[in-house]
Amino acid sequence: MATDALYTSEVLELATNLADFGWDEAFSHQGTARSRSCGSSIVLGLSTDCKGKIDRIGVKCQACAIGQAGAAIFAGGATGLGAAEIGASYKAMRDWLEGTGDMPDWPGLAAICAARDYPGRHGAILLAWKAASGMLPTD
Repeated sequence: MATDALYTSEVLELATNLADFGWDEAFSHQGTARSRSCGSSIVLGLSTDCKGKIDRIGVKCQACAIGQAGAAIFAGGATGLGAAEIGASYKAMRDWLEGTGDMPDWPGLAAICAARDYPGRHGAILLAWKAASGMLPTD
């Protein structure tokens, strides 16, 4: 399989969108994740509103363009979600990547759907979901 199908202009643009999610040491929730398959890593910061829903996201990501695009896709769609929704979306993402579930309904995910055929990239794609899962208090 040719990896140039992975690194489309849309993927590269998403990777640069991470600049929109700047870091703030004051994030009330912080988590990390690392991909065993490729060594990519993320530090994710979240703040929540009074109902426990994500209202602000910050990302520090050291990953390939697919991992960065995955983090940007997560950050672009996670605002307004709570712990249960983040947990469910993480499971749905894992199932989809493993071939046991449908592609989740997450904004922008279609941009990296070709990476599903590259198991070595799955860990990088899941970084933000993994870091966020379990970070937020449950209701």
